[in-house]
Amino acid sequence: MSDILIRRAVLTGTGAYLPEHIVTNAEMAQRVDTSDDWITERTGIRQRHFSAPHETASFMGAAAGREALAAAGLTPEALGAIIVGTSTPDNAFPSTAVHIQAALGAKNAFGFDLSAACSGFIYGLSVADAMIRAGQVESVLVIGSEVYSRILNFEDRGTCVLFGDGAGAVLLEARNVAKSGPGLLSTHLHADGTLADILYVDGAVGRPEMTGHLVMHGKEVFRHAVTLLSGAVSEALETNGLSAADIDWLVPHQANKRIIDGVGKKLGLPPERVVVTVDQHANTSAASIPLALALAVRDGRIKPGQLVLLEALGGGLTWGSALLRL
Repeated sequence: MSDILIRRAVLTGTGAYLPEHIVTNAEMAQRVDTSDDWITERTGIRQRHFSAPHETASFMGAAAGREALAAAGLTPEALGAIIVGTSTPDNAFPSTAVHIQAALGAKNAFGFDLSAACSGFIYGLSVADAMIRAGQVESVLVIGSEVYSRILNFEDRGTCVLFGDGAGAVLLEARNVAKSGPGLLSTHLHADGTLADILYVDGAVGRPEMTGHLVMHGKEVFRHAVTLLSGAVSEALETNGLSAADIDWLVPHQANKRIIDGVGKKLGLPPERVVVTVDQHANTSAASIPLALALAVRDGRIKPGQLVLLEALGGGLTWGSALLRL
């Protein structure tokens, strides 16, 4: 007996954008009191991209979105919605998403930004998945785009070396597929506001006395990260009746190589099944997962039919996971 067809959000295209300007650890060491060895040993980061003045969140997000649309063969006019995960929007309002809508010429799409720091892309996937399953839209462009270089405190040498800029995008389209077919299988979201003071930006519209720099208590974030992320990953596996052995690829948030290795080890996944870009991009917050996913699809590592597990943790604290079959 054939499977009953179900409506799912299926990934049909990916896109990525990285600023042209690359900043190596050696160059960072000329600006702050640090070294290539110190950064690499503690984080796995070797370089990051910093934006030029014109490379805003909307500029980079539009470039990544344009690439995702082209990969899927969908015209901008046919797009239903744009969701942008970002902590560094062009403006307080209008949203980065409507700037991207205008840049793409997606005149029939609605759009909005979503603020969940480094978990923004996972949160965006969850919202897009729900809208597609409910029949509200037929296609959603989910984008993570960040210009963290503009909120870094270069007096804080332990934090400013960790972040970079970039954008990644995926196009999700409604498809009627078999249960064993492609699409988002489930998403799992969490937050704990009692931990808000260990990772935040000390400024916002309406708080003119604040400086607007990223503040992170790294040891505290690290202490929570592996446990919370491993729990979200286990939740996704249990929900779908799977084990870590069934997963073809783990695409984690690219914050720190030690955290990535810790989650992989807890899952029993070999390093060759984990996509790592933190060495080249540093932490690009909400952009890190779609960037890593797009690059692994582009270079042929991730193939149609494979199971991909995504996970992220960010300021809030927020964290979550998503399970996807290509």
